[in-house]
Amino acid sequence: MSGTGPSFTVKLAETEAELRAAQRLRYDVFVRELGGGGEMVDHDAGLEQDRFDPYFDHMLAIDDQTGETVGVYRLLPGERAADLGQFYSEDEYDVSVLKDSGLKLLELGRSCLHPDYRGGTAMYHLWNGLAAYVNARQIEVLFGVASFHGTDVQALEQPLSMLHHNHLAPPDLRVRAQPDVFQPMDLVDVDALDRRAAMVQVPALIKAYLRLGGFVGEGAFIDHAFNTTDVCLILDTARMNERQRRIYTGA
Repeated sequence: MSGTGPSFTVKLAETEAELRAAQRLRYDVFVRELGGGGEMVDHDAGLEQDRFDPYFDHMLAIDDQTGETVGVYRLLPGERAADLGQFYSEDEYDVSVLKDSGLKLLELGRSCLHPDYRGGTAMYHLWNGLAAYVNARQIEVLFGVASFHGTDVQALEQPLSMLHHNHLAPPDLRVRAQPDVFQPMDLVDVDALDRRAAMVQVPALIKAYLRLGGFVGEGAFIDHAFNTTDVCLILDTARMNERQRRIYTGA
């Protein structure tokens, strides 16, 4: 990258130190900033970690000038999920429709940026790294949970309803929140939607997936441990048009 802005190295974590750097950033964002938690969170060391971490690839965006890890993505290819026995998302969503599709799957999660790098180019570099990862492994469908901050569903009724009415996945990709935790998303009738107000509440990551032609599954999940309301995003690379593909690959 040229110019006066920062330059970044995007790579998969290869050492324990690099994994710890990812977990420290996740702690700063998900625990300190957003009030999340979890049974394996190490508050003394400042690490957000869970039992799934050893099975995932951890993609890092590192500021070349400071050497600091400023962005992370957690990636789980379908064959590794088979070895693990489940995808992370399956605690919240029934993803049988994807697992039975015969398509090559990649689960995404724990995406976050250091506050000082939001709105800059760090996420663009992470997306390019993700595109290269997907192309190298011939991934066909990407999916994973993404979150709204907070657990007050009524405060989120406009954006959740907008996603349900306008971006619900087609039947062949439509994962569904598990029956015992299913939170309906169609909380406002179509004629009562305020799309502009709804989009203001939609987090940037979810907006990015929608611009790429992504869909949402049916139903939300209220994650009290993480203080979030989760939706499941699904992106079928075969359904992306050329404009969307250029955005995704940075072409």
